[in-house]
Amino acid sequence: MKVAGKVVVVTGAGSGMGRQLTLELVKRGASVAAVDMRAETLEETKNLALAAGGRVETFLLDVSNDEKVLALPAEVNSKFGAVDALINNAGIIQPFVMIKELSIEAAAKVMNVNFHGPLMLTKAFLPSLLARPEAHILNVSSMGAYAPVPGQSVYGASKAAIKLFTEGLRSELLTTKVGVTIVFPGAIATNIAANSGMAVPADSADASKFKTTDAGLAAKQMIDAIESNKPRLCIGQDAKMMDIMSRINPVWAAGVIYKQMKSLLN
Repeated sequence: MKVAGKVVVVTGAGSGMGRQLTLELVKRGASVAAVDMRAETLEETKNLALAAGGRVETFLLDVSNDEKVLALPAEVNSKFGAVDALINNAGIIQPFVMIKELSIEAAAKVMNVNFHGPLMLTKAFLPSLLARPEAHILNVSSMGAYAPVPGQSVYGASKAAIKLFTEGLRSELLTTKVGVTIVFPGAIATNIAANSGMAVPADSADASKFKTTDAGLAAKQMIDAIESNKPRLCIGQDAKMMDIMSRINPVWAAGVIYKQMKSLLN
C-alpha cells in the first residue's frame, strides 16, 4: 500500500520514532493523525510536519485508556475521513530492575501501554480498515521480544506479546486487503527512557556506549515496509544479529546481552 493520499494514525507521535514516522509519512504525501499523551511535544511534531507542507491533526490520548481509545476512530474520521493505516508505535520501558524488585504497578503499566493499548487500538480501527480498498497495520515490537534483557524482563514480555499478537493477526487477515507488519528495532536513538519516567545512570552504561540507529532511518525503513507489505522487519545490525543468534544459540545470545547491560541493574 502506497501511503501517498492515505490517512495514517501514528501513536507515540510526540517524539522519537513516532515523530520521525509522522514526518516521513507527510513527506510521502500521507495525512497523519498524530496521537500522544504529551500535548507540548505533540504540538512540536505538528509544527514540524506543517512546516514541511504536511497535513496533520493531533489527538491527545493515553493508549492505556480504553474509553478514549474506542472513541478515537470517530474523532479521526471527523477530521480526515476513513483511516487507511494504523501504526502502533507508542511504548514505554520499565525501571532497570530485576523482577523481584519491580513493583506490580510498574509491571502492569508496561503491559497496559505496550500490549493492551495496541490490542485495543487494533480492535477499534480494524472494522473500518477492513472496509477500505487497501489498508495496513504496523506494530512496533522490540529486539527484546526475542533477546532477553535483564532488568527489562516485563518490557520484553510485553513486546513478545505484541510479536505473537501481530503474527496471529496477519494470519487471520491473509485473505483480506489489510497488510500487517511486525517491527523489531534494536537500539534506536530516542528518548524512550526519559519518556517512560526512567533515569539511566550516565556513568554506567548509557545509550552513548552502544551503537544506535538513527530514528529517521528507522522510520524510513518502517514506511518502506508498509509500502512493500513486508511482514517482518528488524532494524539495526544489533537486532538483525540477535535475531539470528537467538535462534542458533539462545543461551549464548542472552549472555552477550547480560554482559552489556549488567551495569544498568540496581
